[in-house]
Parts: sequence; C-alpha cells; structure tokens
Amino acid sequence: MTRPTLTQATGPAHTRILGLGAVRGERVVPNDDLVGPIESSDEWIRQRTGIVTRRRAGEGTDVLDLAEGAARAALEHAGLTGADIDVVILSTVTYFHQTPAGAAILADRIGATPAAAYDISAACAGYCYGIGQADALVRAGTARHVLVIGAEKMSEFVDPTDRSISFLLGDGAGAVVVGPSDTPGIGPTVWGSDGSQAQAIRQTHSWLATRDEGAGWPTLRQEGQSVFKWAVWQMAPVAQKAMDAAGVSPQDIEAFVPHQANMRIIDQLIKQLRLPESVVVGRDIADTGNTSAASIPLATERLLREGQVGSGALALQIGFGAGLVYAAQVVVLP
Repeated sequence: MTRPTLTQATGPAHTRILGLGAVRGERVVPNDDLVGPIESSDEWIRQRTGIVTRRRAGEGTDVLDLAEGAARAALEHAGLTGADIDVVILSTVTYFHQTPAGAAILADRIGATPAAAYDISAACAGYCYGIGQADALVRAGTARHVLVIGAEKMSEFVDPTDRSISFLLGDGAGAVVVGPSDTPGIGPTVWGSDGSQAQAIRQTHSWLATRDEGAGWPTLRQEGQSVFKWAVWQMAPVAQKAMDAAGVSPQDIEAFVPHQANMRIIDQLIKQLRLPESVVVGRDIADTGNTSAASIPLATERLLREGQVGSGALALQIGFGAGLVYAAQVVVLP
C-alpha cells in the first residue's frame, strides 16, 4: 500500500504586531486609600515600588469586559474586524471559570467565531508567551491573524492586610493583533520556567481548600526579596539572549518595556543590560500598578499614545512572574 504524502501548512516568513489596544480599570486608587490596613504610608509604597496610584475596575466589570475593550481597540488600530481573526489567545490568571475558556466567549463577543480560542496561564509572562505563540502560528500557516490579550482583574485576589503584594496590584487589559509582514517584526522568543521557586509568588491556598476546609477566598502572596533578586539577576541574561537571538544590540533598542512589577526592578534591569540613556522605558506602573499579564501591552500603549516612542521602533519586552516563568522578545512597535 502506498500512502499519500501529507501536505503541511506553510505561512509567511515574517510577522509583526499590526495593532494594539488597552483598557485600564476605571477607578484611580491612591496609596493613601490602602495604607491603613497594612500600617504603612504613601512614602513607604513609593520608595519600595514607585507606585503613586493604581487603576482598579468596579464591581460590575469583569476580566472579559476588560479584555473585550482592549481587543476591540486593537482591531480598530489594525484596521481589521473580528471576522479577520483566526485565533484568539487570552492570557489571564484571574478568570474564575476553569471551562469554557474565556477566549471562546471573547471570540464570540467580538465576532471572531469560528476562530480557534484558548486561555493560557503564565501570570506576568503571559502576554510574551502569547506573542511567541502567535508569531509561530502565523509563520507556520496555521493562522493569518492572531489576537493576543493579556487581561487581569487582580483586585479580586487582594488581601487588604497583606504587605507583600496587595498594594501593588491593578486591573486592566492590553491586546494586539499579530499578522504577516514583509519584513521581520517579532524576534525569536526566549522563554522558560523554574518550578522549584513556585512558592515565591503564590496563591494562598487552592479552591478545594476553600470548599472542603472553609479556608475562605484565596489571595496572592510573594516573597519580596527572593522575587527581587531573581528578577534582577536572572532576567537580565534572558533579555540579553532575546536581543542576541534577534540580532540586535542594546544600542539598537529604542524602547524597553519590562513587566511592570516594581520600579526598582525596572531600574536595576536597565543597569544590568547597560541600556543607553536614549532608550525610552515603560514605567506605567507608577499610575496603573502591577497588572500581571496586561502590564506590558498597557505600558507599550502608553508610550505610543504619549508620543514617547513612535511606530516602527524596536522594543525589547520581557515578562516574568509566578511559576516562576519568563519570556522575552524584541518587537517592532505597531
């Protein structure tokens, strides 16, 4: 018996980000609103994190509402409609349904059905994970246009009395459309994980404990010093590998958009990478807070909206967080 040779999908040689959109929580929450339960001060929070305010969504707004707003803005920026999207990737750790995937519901909301749709859980690295997957899907010929969304309502996981992470967190969503390009617009993704340090950033307990042991609503905790050291010393080499893989040097980078975890971490990464003073740095954390998977596209949107960097600029982006997981790539801004 002679079996036929299978035809494999093939796609374009290059991809790029075609459009970007962002939505922040509608409430502005200053430090003074949070310091009582943690027996702290506005000055203490600013010195430790660089955060002045954070954006949080109201009770009537959920993760999919935030994601939908960002997705629609990204489609408009790209000059596309939901019908043009072949795959929807939603990165989030704050969507409360195990199934069905939030991405499928989102695809329906924006008119992308029957696009493939799935959620990924990679915490603060989730957006960069999604970019890596979208780039591969388009170049493989599996999709032509992929919608990647990082969306979080982190305020749902806040313990107001926790001094390790609660005052850092904000709500928002950022989305991009990835599609074919005549020239390279997304460099190779450098990514990985270290599960041996899973306790460094964690949920206090499982949902089973909530049900079976009456443990109450789980919230987030982190080992601040451990996370700081890991981010500063382990993530700089990852960012450098992403530049090496893309064939660029720090002198070629026009914008640096790290996960908005902590302003001190951002400052230390700049020093470790020896980035020129001319590089524009995303510092959206000061006004938006740490929005996990949404933080990089939110910070990127702000740089573009405020004219700090222009379309076509080379940007180095790196996400890192709970897992511990990480991912980085160099991209051409839309």
